[in-house]
Amino acid sequence: MKKIALLTSGTDAPGMNAHIRSVVRTANARGVEVIGVRHGFDGLIKGEFFPLERKDTANIISLGGTILKTSQSEEFKMPDFRAKAAENLTKAGIEGLIGCGGDGTMKGLHLLHRDHSIKTIGVPGTIDNDIFGTDFTIGFDTAINTAAEAIDRIRDTADSQGRVYIIEVMGSESGFIATMVGIACGAEYMAIPETITNVPDLHQRIKREGPHKRYIVVIGEGDEVGGAVELAALLKDCYNIESRVAVLGHLQRGGTPSVADRVLASRLGYGAVETLLGGASNVMVGEVHGQLQVTSLPQTYERKKALQDHLIRLAEILA
Repeated sequence: MKKIALLTSGTDAPGMNAHIRSVVRTANARGVEVIGVRHGFDGLIKGEFFPLERKDTANIISLGGTILKTSQSEEFKMPDFRAKAAENLTKAGIEGLIGCGGDGTMKGLHLLHRDHSIKTIGVPGTIDNDIFGTDFTIGFDTAINTAAEAIDRIRDTADSQGRVYIIEVMGSESGFIATMVGIACGAEYMAIPETITNVPDLHQRIKREGPHKRYIVVIGEGDEVGGAVELAALLKDCYNIESRVAVLGHLQRGGTPSVADRVLASRLGYGAVETLLGGASNVMVGEVHGQLQVTSLPQTYERKKALQDHLIRLAEILA
């Protein structure tokens, strides 16, 4: 194998540039040329290819976002457009493709392999940490540290004013972010998709604290009651409890990646190249118990990655 392609897809995550750097430098060390694909799967369809050289990866390891840019491609879900993408790869003499992103990226890579026998390797890059087959995804550590810093600042205000604050973090189907930052920031309550949010119980807890007491609630955006705005409305309408809302939103996606994310991204980039050159395909490279591990691409999105019960218990006890 002498020429491979690399793309980032879906939503960006801090550490993707460290991953790009690792792929390019590992491949070059093995005498393999890397072709960058701009704008994810859309770039495959449109043939947005360019040589990605070692000099292009200088000074990017500390940058957030992705120098390859990214997108969420609706066209790639259609067979005709996937056929065009495969044709572009073949015409360019590309023998393998590495893609970094979330579950949608893993699905796209699998379909490209299934339908057109393109050799594909996935790398988990999403702040939600919801990909099966790896303990942590690229971007998760940075996201929880960013959220924790914001919540620490809000807690100072909440404590000074004696108010209830409801802080919404990302995690449309997963409570990893909410649970981890809730524990780390000493939140009094965490509402996550994995558990039922008992609003009457939350009301009683706030009431027991008494008036003019700080109370921090961290809620994942995928919670069944909705987000922070909806929970605040329930507390007001049902129990006349006033609260302040803070939605951290895309603040959690940007910024300089943490050391942990840079190292993880570098390890997975190296592992992706070595796995591809070793002859494997249609798999994702992750890290489990500190060791690199491959998981078939369909398993990464068909199997639910569970939030550990001990973390849920710990969050409840400490709150």
